[in-house]
Amino acid sequence: MPERELKIEGRNAVLEALRAERSVDRVMIQDGLKDGALGSIIREVKKHPETKLDLVQKKKLDELSETGRHQGVIAWTAAYDYASVEDILAKARAKGEDPFIFILDGIEDPHNLGAIIRTANLCGAHGVIIRLNRAAGLTAVVSKASAGALNYTPVAKVTNISSTIEALKKEGLWFVCADMGGETMYRLNLKGPIGLVIGNEGRGVSELVRKNCDMIASIPMFGDIDSLNASVAAGVLAYEVVRQRLM
Repeated sequence: MPERELKIEGRNAVLEALRAERSVDRVMIQDGLKDGALGSIIREVKKHPETKLDLVQKKKLDELSETGRHQGVIAWTAAYDYASVEDILAKARAKGEDPFIFILDGIEDPHNLGAIIRTANLCGAHGVIIRLNRAAGLTAVVSKASAGALNYTPVAKVTNISSTIEALKKEGLWFVCADMGGETMYRLNLKGPIGLVIGNEGRGVSELVRKNCDMIASIPMFGDIDSLNASVAAGVLAYEVVRQRLM
């Protein structure tokens, strides 16, 4: 389990955190327990699509518990509150700029996520969108790796990257994803409202997300290895967007 700013244990504590509209990343509930309090927690989680719910064995909760009194439930809150996709678009409108958004399709390493948020801030992007499942959240490690950028760059968490891309296309955005089999990035028109899609460290961009992108960009490489770190690739492509915007 990635490092979180705060771990919450116990039925009442978790239920109140959910009801207080805190940014709860994940809730783990002991599989097989069916009392009313846990039922209330499950119903509350369903009101928060950004919160991941896992049913696990008691042994797992015992291992994760710091108090020894988890009562069958443990939750983790985000180190920072998440923004909405609309918040990101509103930031672009407020600055009178074409939207420039990073979309991360399953970045799992919190150091990579923090580095990408730092790059997004420095290159003038209006925000970052991350995936709910099988991806790093806004942990204390991410905050540190972002070197303070997390205080200025909104990050939204969505359940479905492909659906989010489709919705943003209706707002006028074009999407380019990083993939070794694409067109050399210098030959692509990356001006205007744009979303830059970066895939998982090992698997890359998922097939469905790739199909929803308008362009596929490859980074020219001349060395003896065949790939860049995800955060480095994000930086290289992002600054090609910046270059074209400045020309």
